[in-house]
Amino acid sequence: MLRTVSVSFLCLFFILVQGCSTRSSQANRVVIWHQMRPDEGNILQRQITRYMREHPGVEVVQLYKETEQLRSSYVVAALAGQGPDLIHGPSDPVGIYEATQSIKPLEDIFPQSYLSEFDSSSLLWYKGHLYQIADKIGNHLALVYNKKYVQKPPQTDVELIKLSKSIQEKYGYVAGRPNVYGLTWNYIEPFFFIPFYTGFGGWVFAEDGVTPALDNQSMVNALNFIRSLRDKEKIVPNEADYEIADALFKDGKAAMLINGDWSWAGYKQKGIDIGIAPLPKITSTGLWCAPMTSPKGFSLNINVRSEKLPLIVDVLKYLLSEECQLETVKELQTAPTRKSLYKNPFILSNENLQNSLLQIKLGRSMPVVPELRAVWDAMRPGYQAVMGRARTPEQAAKDMQALALRKIKEMNE
Repeated sequence: MLRTVSVSFLCLFFILVQGCSTRSSQANRVVIWHQMRPDEGNILQRQITRYMREHPGVEVVQLYKETEQLRSSYVVAALAGQGPDLIHGPSDPVGIYEATQSIKPLEDIFPQSYLSEFDSSSLLWYKGHLYQIADKIGNHLALVYNKKYVQKPPQTDVELIKLSKSIQEKYGYVAGRPNVYGLTWNYIEPFFFIPFYTGFGGWVFAEDGVTPALDNQSMVNALNFIRSLRDKEKIVPNEADYEIADALFKDGKAAMLINGDWSWAGYKQKGIDIGIAPLPKITSTGLWCAPMTSPKGFSLNINVRSEKLPLIVDVLKYLLSEECQLETVKELQTAPTRKSLYKNPFILSNENLQNSLLQIKLGRSMPVVPELRAVWDAMRPGYQAVMGRARTPEQAAKDMQALALRKIKEMNE
């Protein structure tokens, strides 16, 4: 079971954790582990520096870890009685942290009067306990468009195809390839496939929230649709992983892109006049393409001592303050979690931020159950086989379901 960790596993990784972590046992030191991008990390460091300037004698330390390393290193460290005081990241690992009893419930630490200041979607409750308070909500995909090519973004899949073809015709072809593609995105990864799966009426789990729901007509239709955008409509490149899609858009070789809120500031810094719009509605179902949305925020190490808790809470409240959130919003165009900021003039007047908030409302919350990891791993080979023309959508759907069930069984043995 997830709660069972072998002694040899702990012994091996305890050495690694001790060797690479920043100790958080000192009473006046608060340690934060995170997987923020450099631009996010730079903002966090500015905020930490301000806090320390206002609180002489207190040291706040941030340490970056790559996403997978953050998850695994944190669990091992916490189970060994070590690790940071706070961990910052997306919501999906919370199920694993809860299963391994490595994070502390927060509902008795923060009064309801304080929690009520936050949008409900930023408070991650799981199995009856509050385990994360977010400083950002979203972490979601949306339609990004270059205003040089697109004045009015498409609202349906039919409009998307029509607009893409008109752009490609306008800018011509070389050796059979468009000078400017209508659309591109990382269409080989399952996370980027989810909006189309939801648009055709699918979802990763059945109603019980843990049983995979991948072998169905919605999956077949969504797979057929994406493959048709490339092979029939020819409005996306023949190959496009994240790096290729990102480069095409940055170089002005793609008019529209599906990418997450983490990327938008980079396109503006590149000098592209971008617009943000919700992903289109699928005409045949009447459903909007709904990306997964998730909060990104702070969780508390289970090992934090009671005498140190007031300092950690004070640091956390500062990092979650209006001042810090607005600073991040202005630089990165991310969605804040404090309800008071939704009335801020900067946010109200920013069309891209308003459309991002609309996309969040149209999205679906990412599950935090550990089974989701098995679903991702099960979807990837079948999905990529369809795009590589090695499997039919019908075969891939069956393969995904069978593999997901097997991986979940193995995970729980």
